[in-house]
Amino acid sequence: MIHPTPDQFHHCAVTTGGTVTEASPAVELLDFHPAPADVRAEVIAGLSKPQKSLPCKFFYDERGSSLFDAICELPEYYPTRTESRITRDNADAIANAVGPNALLVEYGSGSSLKTRILLDHLHDLAGYVPIDISKTHLMASAESIAGAYPGLPVKAVCADYTRPVTLPTFDGDPRSVVAYFPGSTIGNFEPEEALAFLQSVRKTCGPGSSLLIGVDLKKDPARLHAAYNDAAGVTAAFNLNVLRHINRELGSDFNEDAFHHHAFYNVPLGRMEMHLVSKRRQSVTVGSGTFDFDDGESIHTESCHKYTVNSFRRLASSAGYSASVAWTDPSSQFSLHQLSA
Repeated sequence: MIHPTPDQFHHCAVTTGGTVTEASPAVELLDFHPAPADVRAEVIAGLSKPQKSLPCKFFYDERGSSLFDAICELPEYYPTRTESRITRDNADAIANAVGPNALLVEYGSGSSLKTRILLDHLHDLAGYVPIDISKTHLMASAESIAGAYPGLPVKAVCADYTRPVTLPTFDGDPRSVVAYFPGSTIGNFEPEEALAFLQSVRKTCGPGSSLLIGVDLKKDPARLHAAYNDAAGVTAAFNLNVLRHINRELGSDFNEDAFHHHAFYNVPLGRMEMHLVSKRRQSVTVGSGTFDFDDGESIHTESCHKYTVNSFRRLASSAGYSASVAWTDPSSQFSLHQLSA
């Protein structure tokens, strides 16, 4: 499940320019603003496909970010606590591999809960750069980190990190750049998109950089089904919130009650899929476009691909990374990979 309020739907997708804002005494914000028309065009393009879809980054307004934080605490949702345990159990080894005077760049920082485990063990960091699509959530997390680690320079970047990102500069020259991408968000990309994203991270962080990335592993589909169909209905609320978000920002007229959450494991493609299924025949207006839905027709909102350790290493190799080490939990539910560019 992917990790990200926008003012004016400020998903802050990277453009050719940006605004540097002194967001707080402790955190500088580099804020990239997309044109609202670009967002509308992206939504309309997805709804115009034979299989209607919406990019999963649209989950993350302020409410969506809060709902995702709640999902991470659910008993059925194993990835967050499993990855946290792997990170905690191997924190010293990770710190030794990172070394001193490194710049830590976190993609899709969210609440940065696992990041604190790293920061407790990483010493003499040159700086910390959280990158996220939800500005309100990003700044709350960045300011919290800056307050908890007062000697750590923190510069936040509000951006669509699936596109090339310009990193802020820091005093002195960091010895290395370490990209951090936890949460198995890489699984939300189609394989060709995942390859392009890894190549983009490598380009942004440069030759000689490293990547610490969480990757969910293939397992019993029943375990996966439970994780994406929790008994409390939090994941369903998270999925449906995308319609509320688009209504508010684009003036569309989705009826949230006219759709229901549906998540299942697609065996041939090795991925979980989340959909919003229309409960009846209906029409929805977005901008100047009208979209008709049959009873039972769905909007594909998210895919979560699952890997083996070796299949992910092959993908990373294609993007120009060499595998250093992969840590897993005792039940091999999840993996944390260290890769070198």
